[in-house]
Amino acid sequence: MKVHFFSEDLNKNYPKFKPIWRKWIQSIIENEGFKLINVNYVFCSEDFLHQINLQYLNHDTHTDIITFDLSDDKSEIEGEIYISIPMVTENAQKFKTDFETELARVVAHGVLHLCGYLDKKKEDILVMRAKEQFYMDQLLVMLVK
Repeated sequence: MKVHFFSEDLNKNYPKFKPIWRKWIQSIIENEGFKLINVNYVFCSEDFLHQINLQYLNHDTHTDIITFDLSDDKSEIEGEIYISIPMVTENAQKFKTDFETELARVVAHGVLHLCGYLDKKKEDILVMRAKEQFYMDQLLVMLVK
């Protein structure tokens, strides 16, 4: 498979993923018109992600996700996506949703960044949120089948 999940500096290999998540991520990439080469998701602590933010992006801020596009060809998707599990947990509470729903949103968010979607301007955020919801709805359909 071309979608991999890893844990870094967490007490356990967390979260557990069903094979359907890999198919879902691949479907997002293909639906957006790209070819999947390789995507690594790394689930980590807030401190681990903060250190990546400092070291590679020179940002002294905490975040729930950092995405690195490693593609040589703009028609292909290859990258690493780092996700802070504590931040996802905190955001789930903040947005009054469950952990798995918030995690799905962040997983989709990362791959959408690899597909070229941005989230700095208000109009970009609106497009990103709509895309996240569209693909989260697709995941629900896939899980029901």
